[in-house]
Amino acid sequence: MGSMHTRLEHMDEAVRREAAFYGARAAGGVALIVTGGFSPNIAGMFEPGAPLLNTREQADHLRPITDEVHRHGAKILLQILHAGRYAKHDDIVGVSALRSPINSRSPRVLSEIEIQSTVDDFVQCALLAREVGFDGVELMGSEGYLLNQFTAQRTNQRTDLWGGSLENRCRFPVEVTRRVRLALGAEHIVMYRISAIELVEGGLGAADTDYLARAVEAAGADILNTGYGWHEAPVPTIAYHVPRGAWVFGAKRLMGVVNIPVVASNRINTPELAEQILAEGSADLISMARPMLSDPEFVNKTVRGRTDEINTCIACNQSCLDNIFTDRVAACLVNPRACRETEFDAAPATHPKRIAVIGSGPAGLTSAVECARRAHQVTLFEAGAEVGGQLNLARRIPGKQEFNELLRYLTRQLQLLSVEVRLNSRVDAGALQAEGFDEVIIATGVMPRTPEVPGIDHPKVLGYIDVIEGRAQVGNRVAIVGAGGIAHDVAELLSAPTHAVQTPDDFYREWGVDPTVTQGGSLPVADPTRGRQIYVLQRSSTRIGERLGKSTGWILRSKLKRHKVQFINCVTYDKIDDQGLHIRIHGSAQVLNVDSIVICAGQDPDNRLASQLRALGIECHVIGGARHATELDAARAIYEGTRLAQRL
Repeated sequence: MGSMHTRLEHMDEAVRREAAFYGARAAGGVALIVTGGFSPNIAGMFEPGAPLLNTREQADHLRPITDEVHRHGAKILLQILHAGRYAKHDDIVGVSALRSPINSRSPRVLSEIEIQSTVDDFVQCALLAREVGFDGVELMGSEGYLLNQFTAQRTNQRTDLWGGSLENRCRFPVEVTRRVRLALGAEHIVMYRISAIELVEGGLGAADTDYLARAVEAAGADILNTGYGWHEAPVPTIAYHVPRGAWVFGAKRLMGVVNIPVVASNRINTPELAEQILAEGSADLISMARPMLSDPEFVNKTVRGRTDEINTCIACNQSCLDNIFTDRVAACLVNPRACRETEFDAAPATHPKRIAVIGSGPAGLTSAVECARRAHQVTLFEAGAEVGGQLNLARRIPGKQEFNELLRYLTRQLQLLSVEVRLNSRVDAGALQAEGFDEVIIATGVMPRTPEVPGIDHPKVLGYIDVIEGRAQVGNRVAIVGAGGIAHDVAELLSAPTHAVQTPDDFYREWGVDPTVTQGGSLPVADPTRGRQIYVLQRSSTRIGERLGKSTGWILRSKLKRHKVQFINCVTYDKIDDQGLHIRIHGSAQVLNVDSIVICAGQDPDNRLASQLRALGIECHVIGGARHATELDAARAIYEGTRLAQRL
């Protein structure tokens, strides 16, 4: 299990929650766990309150974590991470006085004495980890953190022993590895996480990376883990836009460079893919981070031949990275228990009930599954011919095919837990009253909102559901009314190539990735073939797309920009007629001569059934979009469905 930042350390009873978090993964069969990054000194902390290990008192506080992991037979490494110029506090330091483009703070240059002291701090951190039961450490030398900042000409402009030549630039990580190895002794693991491809100008190319890999091996590293891209790189590395296994080439290339085990990581989310990588000799070990977030029982289920029951990571980033980047504790869209292990009751309900769940979107499916898991007798009503609700829309968007996995998992759980599913059943309040359910859960989702614009019933006007489901004929010139997440998804759908599922080679071409890792691994990005002419329109004056996910919004905006999608805000809609869409921008009138106008103007809760039930004096629970309509928020819907089932 690879390293993940969780921010659990910011919570009350932090160590108890962390022990439960890591312990659940150890119990789930993971052999080796790597913690989130701990800084060896205050300057290296990512932010105030971030994990720090430089005193015995701090080390003793971590003992429950190692005890819990060892209780289940797994091993655990403490990752040592110095943020360098990525740090977000007042004492930020760097190799040179070069500010990161993703940080407003400028670093103070480390002196030679401070560099030697920082090496000592890495050693002290490793020793403290050993004293409280960690089986070794991982040295974080990728993704643009301090060790990586020393190696790259992009960030190292020094002229002393720590800069200039490749040997000098690699001196710091090599010295850290050598000193940590000597301090820990042969019985503890030293894993070095190397940047297998940098994806930034001024990063290491293949030959330089090979030199560093051999140097840290000679310095005493036992295992070489791989990381991909700097945080400031203009290329996605772990979001759903990245095809599965796209970065395996990095580990495979290093297999021929060093004699120690090499780890493949990033966008490996199924046991089948992991096994293929091993069988092909592309890596010695597989690292999965977020797949263990989404299902702590991943390994046990695989060993027992129950891979169809794995709750697969869909790489949405919505609740893990987006939470971290907005100063919240990590969570998981598909697994609400992640990082909340101490808050949930796994025991069956004391008094099982007959429960009706109306609607089979993410909220309804999750509540039905969780209620059944707690021994309630559940009947799930779905008005359509298949379960899934809004998930069936999401999985049609290019790159979001991973949502198929979530639907597969939930559907399999319905079968295993003997939930009665009634399809094509548009149930009414009277029928529910007649059946005498003990509890009724309303998860009927949302209804698309129709704006009041003259001509809204014109044949040019299309609803986003019909467009996404492929029932509407869309012309070559398209105006999208609305600029939220759904509008961006529709723009992606209409501007994407006809083959929506990308291969790794497609991805490399689209993002300018050079798998040979020449000159840091980046190539010029070719302009895509011109497709539809698309306008995305917004009433407000705010920046279009500012409410998209923190870690994925930039990816989608970049793709749409390359496809020449035009974004226009401050729009007033006057009317729709045969000429097209009549608008005013800052009061200036113009006509968009478009063939199709797709309405993505928001949604309203579909809670009509709840009102009917309450009129009959029947209490019900309303969750998901039926309670509060904000885009297609699967994370909130799944969380609410799970929490409600825990209460009943």
